[in-house]
Amino acid sequence: MSEEQLQKPIDCADVKGEAEKISTTEGGIKTAEDKEKGAVAEASGEQAEGEVNQKKVVANPLKSEGTITIGEALEAAVLTAGNKPVEWSDAAAIQAAEVRATGRTNIMPGGVAASAQSAATLNARVGSDDTKTTLADVLTGASSKLPSDKAATRKDAEGVTGAEMRNDPHLTTYPTGVAASVDAAARINQSK
Repeated sequence: MSEEQLQKPIDCADVKGEAEKISTTEGGIKTAEDKEKGAVAEASGEQAEGEVNQKKVVANPLKSEGTITIGEALEAAVLTAGNKPVEWSDAAAIQAAEVRATGRTNIMPGGVAASAQSAATLNARVGSDDTKTTLADVLTGASSKLPSDKAATRKDAEGVTGAEMRNDPHLTTYPTGVAASVDAAARINQSK
């Protein structure tokens, strides 16, 4: 690779597009004959020789194309407030977000909300900010930890904001925290 290619940031859309171009025949190398067979098969609706029949993935009806999910909004909070120690207000906001994303009324053991509550309990007992559990520790990979996820809506943002405010001693939200991330996701989704 050239120095210029190493310095260039990776565009996920480009990588996905390139991955879709790679054929499953002979290690991804297509000959002119293979390309011709594929083109004929596509035109006739048949399967070309050596190609794998791929099933279409059924999209989640609650998540439309190009929208930001609640899990992704939680992961975005890591970028904006990842170094912030988890407090009770954060744990309440994360719990509200998990409930809205999954549709379940109870907290899943080992889930994001349970981890946040444990972190808030431990952080209340620890004196030094250096040893406290941060939002990054709890929310990294949040969308993969949720059993189901849905696009963030204004109603979701209001619920998460209310939970964070009710559990804050000053009845406020953290400017770049969990509620702010879900609110931003809802605004972006609403504008689409």
